Amino acid sequence: MCPRKAVKRKSAVNLDSILERIAAFNEAAGGGVRIQRQSNGISLYREDNGRPIARLRPFGEGDRVEVLWWSHRGKWEQIGDMGPVVMSLEEALSYISRDSIGVFWG
Repeated sequence: MCPRKAVKRKSAVNLDSILERIAAFNEAAGGGVRIQRQSNGISLYREDNGRPIARLRPFGEGDRVEVLWWSHRGKWEQIGDMGPVVMSLEEALSYISRDSIGVFWG
């Protein structure tokens, strides 16, 4: 009999609560982002041209989210090659707004 592999499950998270926090961050930063709940995450789009900015998916416990970017392949993908980029919601929003890697606001 083979031992079962440990599966990292995503916790049940209230997406509406996350959506409200993102909306508050957007308003405090002056707006410009359309926020859309889609299946198991929340996608962010530029209000001026509709281009995708980032996608946030609940990950693990608490308010941790995985940050995805809209790739040149026309789909949401992980940012790096070393696995998912996961951080608290507040850290993720700050990370996306700073765009130090140049993939979100281009």
